[in-house]
Amino acid sequence: MLIKLHTLAEKYKIDFKGILHVGAHHCEELGPYENYIGRDKILWVEAIPEKVEYCKSTLENINIVNAVVSDTVEEVRFYVANNGESSSMLEIGTHLNYYPCIFYIKSFVSETQLLKNIIPNYNIPFNFLNLDIQGAELKAMKGMGDYLKNFDYVYTEINDDHLYINCALVSDLDDFLLQYGLVRVETCWTDCKWGDAFYIKKDLVPPTEVVPPTEVVPPTGTP
Repeated sequence: MLIKLHTLAEKYKIDFKGILHVGAHHCEELGPYENYIGRDKILWVEAIPEKVEYCKSTLENINIVNAVVSDTVEEVRFYVANNGESSSMLEIGTHLNYYPCIFYIKSFVSETQLLKNIIPNYNIPFNFLNLDIQGAELKAMKGMGDYLKNFDYVYTEINDDHLYINCALVSDLDDFLLQYGLVRVETCWTDCKWGDAFYIKKDLVPPTEVVPPTEVVPPTGTP
């Protein structure tokens, strides 16, 4: 996370009730999350089966689901990158221009799932959503249906270029989330046309808070 969780929690007085994290990788955010909420109130979703098995074998009592999530149920090819973190259901785009040493090394076919069909299986009062799925974030949110109305906070990776072919741009996310009363209040860009953003329900925005100017930081990782 380019924007530290503790910074957001303190600034916006976040009341964590349940966390849905899409794009688990190795559950690196578990430590920061557990400063605010028990792991039984966190659900992780990860597309790569080997990553899911790794998390299950190294972390006790976690809720994790193996699923490639999207806005429709269909058979897709999921691409695995040589660094793991840049894997996506979308074909690689201008990402190669910024990170020529990162490329897809294999792929597998999977039927996509909708988050609205996964969420009801867990008795967790979700209100915080974190998405890190390499350009497919909007697809995942569209697959949530009315459940998105229950979320007060959305932290998501964003793109200002098509790092992945046909990926959503930040303006697309702004427009979509505004329909659910969520506005972007924090933005942190890298110099490689990707970054992170934090959205919050309008009525939870502090009265003195305005959408800050975007911030450019050296890339600390890869999208």
